[in-house]
Amino acid sequence: MPVVDPIADMLTRIRNAHMALHKEVMVPASKNKLAILEIMVEQGFIHDVQPEDRNIKVVLKYSGSKPVIKGLKRISKPGRKVYVPAAEIPLVRNGLGICIMSTSHGVLDGHAARKQNVGGELICEIW
Repeated sequence: MPVVDPIADMLTRIRNAHMALHKEVMVPASKNKLAILEIMVEQGFIHDVQPEDRNIKVVLKYSGSKPVIKGLKRISKPGRKVYVPAAEIPLVRNGLGICIMSTSHGVLDGHAARKQNVGGELICEIW
């Protein structure tokens, strides 16, 4: 059965693997998902990303026995896209989290998009 929203599926797989305290999770591969996961690695939310043939292996990160990721929220959905200008990029949890955006400069986190003064589609929030 085809997945309607592959990014939401990826976020749900990560959320479920964290709740079950798994060390890693496999996600079907795509360029957008890989870009989002690489931002999560840069920001310290997951440990590592290893692209394989048709999947991406995501190595999860824990602080002691608790997951580093407290929450994931999909903002823009296939039926309702959410676009924001550079001046209105939201702060997630008063700066403790990040938002990930698809811009004309590629997939960026909210801080990088604000620095480059570009807006775009708000994909998700992570805290």
